[in-house]
Amino acid sequence: MKCNLRQRLPWDMVPVIFTLAWPTMLEQLLQTAVQYIDTAMVGSLGTQATAAVGATTTVGWLVGSTISALSIGFLAYISQADGAGDRARVRRASSQAALATLVVGILFTAICLGCSGMVPVWMQVDAGIRDLAATYFFILYAPMLFRTATIIFGTLLRAVGDTRTPMWVGLGVNITNIVLNFMLIYPTRQVRVLEYTFTVIGAGQGVIGAAIASAAAFALGGICMSIAVWRHPRITFRGQSLCPDWSVLKPCLRVALPNALQRFGTSLGYVAFASMINALGDVATAAHTIANTVESAFYIPGYGMQTAAATLAGNALGARDEQRMRNLGRMIIIIEVCLMILTGGLLFLFAPQMMGLFSRDALVIVLGATVLRMVAVSEPFYGVSIIIEGMLQGMGKTMMPFICNIIGMWGVRILGTWICTTYFGMGLVSAWACMIAHNLLLFVMFTAYYRSGKWDPMRREEAQ
Repeated sequence: MKCNLRQRLPWDMVPVIFTLAWPTMLEQLLQTAVQYIDTAMVGSLGTQATAAVGATTTVGWLVGSTISALSIGFLAYISQADGAGDRARVRRASSQAALATLVVGILFTAICLGCSGMVPVWMQVDAGIRDLAATYFFILYAPMLFRTATIIFGTLLRAVGDTRTPMWVGLGVNITNIVLNFMLIYPTRQVRVLEYTFTVIGAGQGVIGAAIASAAAFALGGICMSIAVWRHPRITFRGQSLCPDWSVLKPCLRVALPNALQRFGTSLGYVAFASMINALGDVATAAHTIANTVESAFYIPGYGMQTAAATLAGNALGARDEQRMRNLGRMIIIIEVCLMILTGGLLFLFAPQMMGLFSRDALVIVLGATVLRMVAVSEPFYGVSIIIEGMLQGMGKTMMPFICNIIGMWGVRILGTWICTTYFGMGLVSAWACMIAHNLLLFVMFTAYYRSGKWDPMRREEAQ
């Protein structure tokens, strides 16, 4: 049995998978570490400060995920062109990505700044912290053009297998954010380290200081990522026209549109979900915000592997190598499940301690630990759907993930949470139970689709 398993599984793909995945994992780990530090710093200012920052987070996800969806169209196009060895097509696509960055970045800057005053109202934020939440949102999304460049250009680099450059850029962004946080959030103070006491200069701006620090770091990231793409020998848009090229844009948009609708729909669902939780009060909002922050670290292996799956699946399709594509699917799903079992177990065991890092409120810690232990059990199942979705993105098949995610988000999570909180008066635990049911439904639908073989375009071509 062991010999058969060893022969059937493509173990030679493991080094390739991890070579692509580990820089993305490290990049996300660093981002999560900074998010942890941000949350802990703001959390030290009190529950209301945490609620003011967390209340508009899901609107940020809505914006960021819509831009990420556009980048998936370029990822599919470029990874397939790169797999086919067509360098000219890769560079043309890169120039169109630069054009899209300018247009989308300017558009979303106008939308975010124009709506900043109304976002806390839409999110049902407590009236006492609405002004603070609105100011935080305005500052955070002022450098939207730079954030757009970070997202789209980072995806271009990953599409050709360069996951290390985004990692290094992310490291610089995170270090900048941490340093500025220390300087802007707290007032000037005396800090003692071992036997030495020294003065740390601070602006004492609290939540506003955290927003300025993050905005400055985002601007730095956008500049660095743009320079990295400009200098990259394979995907530079130097010397390319920035006029619309519909021979490139049309196939990219065919992939991006369903993904954009999916991400917009699911992110809008996150907004509705958070809005219902915000209505439960400051304790529920703070516990939900912190639990989301904690949970994000334990999804790092999943999304790191998803990046590898998307790139390798696109390369295999471009090279017309069906066997490599199938081997990739089997191997990466096994790796993913093992990693998610490990991270889910750690989350279950250490949930109270993780919550305690970000809040001193006993009610927030207990409530957050409860929902974290609930979601930890579902992580291996969710990991499978993450990988299958990544492979589909790399192959440019985004309609099926769109359908599955919209059904799960609005038919299970949102409707279920609305019924539980509105009609039965239940709290945060019931909302997270609906979220877990959503994740399990995705596992069932994606697994059934994968086993049917309909995801493989080369198999369907042979059948015809």
